Amino acid sequence: MMTKTPLALIIYQLITFKPSFSPIRLTAIAVLTAFSFCFNPAIAGDPFRNSNNPRPIGNKTEAAFQAMFQQGNYLAAKTYLEEALLTEPNDPLIYAMKASLSYMDSDLEGLKAYAKKTREVAEKLIKIDPLRGNIYIAAGHFLEGAYAIAKEGTAKGTPQAMNKLRQVFQYLDMAEKIDSADPELNLVKGYMDLMLATNLPFSNPNDAIQRLEQKALPRYLAYRGMAVGYRDLDKYDRALESVNKALVETPNNPEVLYLKAQILVSQARRENNNKTLFDEARKNFDAALAKPNQLPRRLVAQIFFEQCKTRNRLDNRKRACDPMRDAIRDAEGSWGPVALPPL
Repeated sequence: MMTKTPLALIIYQLITFKPSFSPIRLTAIAVLTAFSFCFNPAIAGDPFRNSNNPRPIGNKTEAAFQAMFQQGNYLAAKTYLEEALLTEPNDPLIYAMKASLSYMDSDLEGLKAYAKKTREVAEKLIKIDPLRGNIYIAAGHFLEGAYAIAKEGTAKGTPQAMNKLRQVFQYLDMAEKIDSADPELNLVKGYMDLMLATNLPFSNPNDAIQRLEQKALPRYLAYRGMAVGYRDLDKYDRALESVNKALVETPNNPEVLYLKAQILVSQARRENNNKTLFDEARKNFDAALAKPNQLPRRLVAQIFFEQCKTRNRLDNRKRACDPMRDAIRDAEGSWGPVALPPL
């Protein structure tokens, strides 16, 4: 099931992607997580820049970001975003996260609308904060490229997407000229360079990992990106080291637990189907699915499928993993079920 992780939304359908990093999930990680998750200085510090020139955002936007990326609670994040749209409508981060949720819900027109809104609000932001404005404009183009691929398919959508990709790097380059040491920018570029490096032969993945390790904040997202990079390079010991560091800071995040489970499964296969590692992976799959109704339904379906396959390996049973996954995936609604099928 696992293949090399794609560069970005814009070229993802040219490559088979890993289940835990679908196109918009990559946007959420490679771009959204790196966009201005900044607190009101009167309340807390900016996690990207600590006490050095913090940028404030609204309380509801902050809460949505924390719910999505620290807690992995997408249901709560959606609620906070709806409130933020009413009280904090001038922050482009809101629309970038809404675009992500739209894609997860197979709402392509929502993706299109929120991608455009991200770019438009960022164009206004650039007048007062050129660094963040350029990052958000890049995000808007990134999401619009994703829409082109998702709507038109690879053959028709790729020319539009590649044009958008050029604009993404154009605006990120302008942001880098403003402050090349900015932790927020380095998180974005670290993730994107990593995705490029693990898929195209002329790129160096070690440079991207080093950028995340040395310059990116917040640390739990940097560690998570490093774990993905090492996983894609088949360096499973280093991947586990990084994902465990992410779990120290976000111990209940289901997606980080899922990532750890994937790494353990890959390591178990390499070590002659090591059952101890498979069992540890099973425990992490179980933990990732502890609260399935707070995660997008399709993500729950994929985690459940991999959990089921792992259990089959452990006890030599032949559970019907595919139809159970499909029943979760094809059910009505946006969120996973309260109770999953018994294994």
